[in-house]
Amino acid sequence: FLRGIYARPIYNITLINEYLRECTDEKLAERGITGADAEDIRNTVAEVRFLRAFNYWVMMDLFGKSTFITEANKIGAELPVEKGKEEIYAYVEEELKAIENDLKAPRSNEYGRVDQAAAWSLLARLYLNAQTYIGTSKYTEAITYASKVINSGYTLHPNYARLFMADNDKASDEIIYAINCDGLRTQGYGNTTFFVHCAAGDDFADYGVSGGWYGYRATSALVNKFADRTGATDSRAMFTTSAFGTSDAQMVINDVGNFNEGPHVKKYVNLRSDGAPTNDITGVFADVDFPVFRLAEMYLIYAEAVLRGGTGGNRATALGYINQLRQRAYGTTSLGQVNDTEMDLQFILDERARELYWEG
Repeated sequence: FLRGIYARPIYNITLINEYLRECTDEKLAERGITGADAEDIRNTVAEVRFLRAFNYWVMMDLFGKSTFITEANKIGAELPVEKGKEEIYAYVEEELKAIENDLKAPRSNEYGRVDQAAAWSLLARLYLNAQTYIGTSKYTEAITYASKVINSGYTLHPNYARLFMADNDKASDEIIYAINCDGLRTQGYGNTTFFVHCAAGDDFADYGVSGGWYGYRATSALVNKFADRTGATDSRAMFTTSAFGTSDAQMVINDVGNFNEGPHVKKYVNLRSDGAPTNDITGVFADVDFPVFRLAEMYLIYAEAVLRGGTGGNRATALGYINQLRQRAYGTTSLGQVNDTEMDLQFILDERARELYWEG
């Protein structure tokens, strides 16, 4: 798995570099591509550069350094260099800012393609973690870019569970950028097909798939994050009934090889909210799109950056964003709400766990 997560972003970057090499005016002319067709291709360049910056961010975030190649490097002719996290950070930041005005305005591109809000979202993540990446805090910048996204017209989808169902493209009011999945058109054993099958065992029918892979469970620590309101139910606690709310023994993993020990997470399900059949009726390949950025994360970034001392935001607004998440989670304006004294950094980190678990 470690080799895979190293190789995949670099492979993606290699494909992206080749795409960019073929998008120059000279190459398009060689192929006889002119007029509107050539302009359509040119308009994709900023989106593709975003995807390269995203893959370099993944490398920096996971490994603290990366093999570094761009379209200027000739395949097979020169060895790639290695760059540390400070250099990769600077590159990602520079690329995102360079393409910002070439990307489409927020919510104006087709679903599953990036726009300015996607670039702002990645910048908000980058700045929230700058202290770790480069040793310099950028919490003010995190507030700035999270606010740009928040003010772009997105709204929280009223039903949390539907953000992770087979027809979650209907939740584009909250999803800023998603990796699209289709059980007929994008068949493969990765992406959300992996998420759905790997979380399932004998209870696979609850997940809308043809079988379980008996792979991933959570630990009791995640389940316990949802026990913060006596007598109230947080709808984000998405575990199968065999794993949640039954015996304490189910929560304990004594044998990692025994899938019946430990909570079964039922966050991604290959079921449609409208009850219609999924595209792959065999139940093998999932239709669930993977949300890379959601409005909820921008709320959490804003709140954390404010608490960590960033300027340009305020605690009252941060508290309002957090309580919007809580109101959706509890379905009420009373039981889930927190006050200003409760909203400390540990609470924000716990709320990130409750809101964003299993989303990378």
